[in-house]
Amino acid sequence: MPEIDIVLVEPIYEGNVGFAARVMKNFGFHRLVLINPCKLGNEADARASHAWDVLHGAEVCTIEDVFARSNIVIAATGTVSKSVCRAMRMPFYSPKEIRERIKDTDGRISILFGRENWGLNNEEVKRSDMICTIPTAEEYPILNLSHAVGVVCYELANMPLPSITLCPANDMAHLYQHIDRYLDEIHHPEFKRENTMILIRRILGRTNLTIREASTLHGLLRRSEWHIDPSLLDRDKTGRQNLEDDE
Repeated sequence: MPEIDIVLVEPIYEGNVGFAARVMKNFGFHRLVLINPCKLGNEADARASHAWDVLHGAEVCTIEDVFARSNIVIAATGTVSKSVCRAMRMPFYSPKEIRERIKDTDGRISILFGRENWGLNNEEVKRSDMICTIPTAEEYPILNLSHAVGVVCYELANMPLPSITLCPANDMAHLYQHIDRYLDEIHHPEFKRENTMILIRRILGRTNLTIREASTLHGLLRRSEWHIDPSLLDRDKTGRQNLEDDE
């Protein structure tokens, strides 16, 4: 199974952090990551029960660290819009559907769980590759943080050995930058740019690209750019020659 980080973004209550550690260990997960957490003390220890190793081994880092090193980032959110006009929050998947999409992959996958009072912010959701929501009753749809972690961990437990090595996060970042530049080349309307890039991230984020597949997309973009502006062919040839000389 892939390496899965359970990421709690700015948790407010230490008891929830302890409970989250406990339910993670119940289902065989040990990689707890905390973003700007509340102070952890006796209550967190008590709620963690026999999962002190998970709690005390938690990594504290920044949200930028998480996005920079993850092959796939999944935003777990309780409320979603079904409007096709809002790329921000669609499409979305249940935890069981997420399992089907990542079960054969080999890479680092981070699942973001938001703040107890208002969840993940728009920027965190926008930058994520996939969106996960837990089906709940309409009369009371909001889950406790640790309960949400438990449901997701239950669905993702005991996945088979991976067979697909995911494209590294840095390579995917370069691909998104290339696509962004390409939108300039084709004079894509500026007012559509943000929405377009969100949709592209959504599409590619759920395809589990390999290094070879990402490289092929770079190649297709470059060939298209050469037809749009032939001078770019000379630029790219010079760049490759300089790289070979440096080596």
